[in-house]
Amino acid sequence: MKTDRLIGILSVLLQKEKCTAPELAEKFEVSRRTINRDIETLCKAGIPVCTMQGAGGGIRIMDGYRIDRTLLTSRDMGMILAGLRSLDSVSGSSYYGQLMEKLQAGASDFVSGRESMLIDLSSWYKESLAPKISLIQDAIEERKQIAFQYFAPGGESFRMAEPCYLIFKWSSWYVWGWCRKREDFRMFKLNRMEGLKKTEEKFVPRQVPMPDLSNERIFPANIRVKALFEADAKWRLVEEFGPRCFREQKDGRLLFEMDYTDEDSLVGWLLTFGEKAEVLEPPAVRERLLKTAENIVSNYRRRGVGDQKG
Repeated sequence: MKTDRLIGILSVLLQKEKCTAPELAEKFEVSRRTINRDIETLCKAGIPVCTMQGAGGGIRIMDGYRIDRTLLTSRDMGMILAGLRSLDSVSGSSYYGQLMEKLQAGASDFVSGRESMLIDLSSWYKESLAPKISLIQDAIEERKQIAFQYFAPGGESFRMAEPCYLIFKWSSWYVWGWCRKREDFRMFKLNRMEGLKKTEEKFVPRQVPMPDLSNERIFPANIRVKALFEADAKWRLVEEFGPRCFREQKDGRLLFEMDYTDEDSLVGWLLTFGEKAEVLEPPAVRERLLKTAENIVSNYRRRGVGDQKG
C-alpha cells in the first residue's frame, strides 16, 4: 500500500543522513518514478524533504525535523503492545508493564481498548526461567560474563560465556554468546543451565555473528523414518508435523514418513506412543525399540506384584 510505503520511506530518511532514489526504489521494489512521486507526496504533506542533484547528492530530510507519533496507527500500536506484553509474561521485573502503561497513556487517542492478539511466552518453567532471563539481560547490558553448570547430551560441564543475545525459538529460551571453554560462539538452552551467576569479570564486545537459527542448521534431518500409527494418534501427528505427514491406509492406520534429527530423540518420541506406533524403517530403530521394550518388561518382571505388596 502507498501509505505504508510512504511511512517506510520516511523512516529510512529519518535514520540515514541521505539516500538516493535508486536505493529507495530497490528497497521498496518500485520504480524510480514511483519514488519521485512519493517524495512529492511527502513534501505536500508538510514534511521538509529536499533533494540534491549531482555527485554526492541524494534525498534527505532537513535538519531539526522530528517524526510525529501519530504516524503510528492503532494497529501499529497494538502490535507494539502485544510484543511488550509477550516479554512481560517471562519478565522477572515490572519493567515491561511500566513501559506499556507509558505507551498507552501517551497514545490513548488512537489505541483501542480491545485486545486482538495475546502472546504468552511463559512455560511450565516460568518460575525458574524469569530470574535467568533477567540476569542474562543485565549481564548483556553491563558486559559481564556469566557462569553456569550446563547439562548437554554429551555430558555435564562448567561453562563461562560472554552473553550477546537472548533468543526465543522452538518454544524455548536460549542465550547466544562466546564460550570460554570452546573458544567459539555457542548457543545454550536456559533450561539446561544450573547455578547461573553473573560474574564481576567484564568483557570487551566482539564482532558477533548472527546465529543461524534455521531448522536445518540446528536440527539436521539425517534419519528417514517410516512408521504406522493407530488412527487415534492422528491429532498428535497433525499437531507436531502437520496434516500431510501421513497417508491413511485401508485398515485405518496412518503411514507416517518424516526426516528426523537423531536416533535418541526419535526413539524417545516413538516410545511416548506406546503400542500405537510400529516402526517399519529404518531397521536399526526398529531393533532398538524392540530391545528397549524387552528391557522394560524385564525390569517389571524382576519385581513382581507379590513383592510390591510385601
